[in-house]
Amino acid sequence: MNTVPEWRLVGDWFDICSCDIPCPCEFAQAPTNNACHGLLAWHVREGHFGEVRLDEFNLLALAAFEGNVWAGEAKVRMGLFIDDRADEQQREALQIIFGGQAGGWPAAFAALIGEMRGIEYVPITFEVAGDLASWRAEIPGRVVGRAEALTGPTTPPGKRVQMINPPGSEVGPGQVATWGRSLEVRTDGFGFSWTGESRSSKHIPFDWTGPDAA
Repeated sequence: MNTVPEWRLVGDWFDICSCDIPCPCEFAQAPTNNACHGLLAWHVREGHFGEVRLDEFNLLALAAFEGNVWAGEAKVRMGLFIDDRADEQQREALQIIFGGQAGGWPAAFAALIGEMRGIEYVPITFEVAGDLASWRAEIPGRVVGRAEALTGPTTPPGKRVQMINPPGSEVGPGQVATWGRSLEVRTDGFGFSWTGESRSSKHIPFDWTGPDAA
């Protein structure tokens, strides 16, 4: 695709990482013990790339880094799984957007990646409870990540622990992060292998558009 058409993706994102709760990276600080590994998962509720529809597709990345990526101290090592239900045109569109070639916020995020270990097309399950009580993603036999919303003795019933305008949001500025803790994590892919529970997790919605205005 030589020219980038108008595009938009709207959906849900969450991560589960090895950091203590809450993850310092979301505050634009270095990760716990200065090293982080984990998973990032996206669900596109509605999306298009020109005339190519991208509704209801899921993506999941495995990643690791050392140092504060927001301060330019580190680059991320990453591998990306893309929903195998996407046809050739849809796969190309998703790769262009998430690879940063289509502008918008994904271009800024892609600039943080120093090593891209590959892309695979696999079945991906993604679920977020309507009341944000829990979220999960799974790639059969490869990856599972389950988390529940963080709560405590002073959290009102049915309310969530949230932060407005996090300074290190992976999905871009101006969003609301809902904090959680992992119940189960297993990853196997692109040289990343990690298990854990009671680790930091957060859900953030996203609404991206592109390309950037000239």
